[in-house]
Amino acid sequence: MSSEAPRTGPAGPAAPGPGGLLLCRAEPGSVAPVAHLLRERLMLGGAGEGWSVLVPEGRPWLHDGEPVDRVMTGWATALAVGAPWPVLALWWDADRAGFTLASGFRRPVGYVWLANGTPAGEDEAMRTFAARLGLDPVLDVQALDQLAKPGSGGDAPARLRALLAFLTRAGVSLPAGLTPGEPADRLRAAAAALPDTRAVERPPWREAVRTELDAVDSSRLGPWMPWSGTPRSRALALAQVTAGLPLTVLAARRRNAGWAAAGALLLAHGALSLAYEALRPRD
Repeated sequence: MSSEAPRTGPAGPAAPGPGGLLLCRAEPGSVAPVAHLLRERLMLGGAGEGWSVLVPEGRPWLHDGEPVDRVMTGWATALAVGAPWPVLALWWDADRAGFTLASGFRRPVGYVWLANGTPAGEDEAMRTFAARLGLDPVLDVQALDQLAKPGSGGDAPARLRALLAFLTRAGVSLPAGLTPGEPADRLRAAAAALPDTRAVERPPWREAVRTELDAVDSSRLGPWMPWSGTPRSRALALAQVTAGLPLTVLAARRRNAGWAAAGALLLAHGALSLAYEALRPRD
């Protein structure tokens, strides 16, 4: 199946510029420390009850030529690794649009639509998506399945907007102006105009290390960390280093900033855990 969608005539809508949003199932105060680790300029604000939204500047796809879907998936994965809450990445460009849900160390799940709204994902992805968000396995899945069927439903950005409308039952409520299909610069401008958004800047290295430790300590993996003093904590640290090193090298070769962030975060978790274990005072 070709990813090229039919183009509209001069009177039709223009193809959307690349852009993306990151939705985190946590309050902004909990998201800010972990968001620092992406080393990207972001705007952070609330997105409904128990949800936050991160609006990236978009440098990797606007200036470095990287695919927006890979970058957003890598960022979502990096955030979810060090946090006890899931991260939903929404992304779009002139040819496609889609989403990726990352949660802990589980394999991310996502779906893609071609520009004209033609589904190009796996049916099972919608069921997995609903299960990981704790949605109703019958009624909610039936509603989501409609988004994975060809026919009426609009173009790809319209499918994302329909997904967001559906997620209102899970508490999601994006602020005005943060609309799928808008280019990154317009999203940033809209976010900056909102009264409760704030910029997330790159922190000093000492603060970044402290944030890294806090993020791991507050995650679901806390009992596995070095301060638990168990063999499982050492095994987990080794596994993180083993997985993070090749991922970082591969991302560097392909110049993929999103997966590089995920690999670096895994390496940081593993290395800091091993260092703590080595230096921890023994009873």
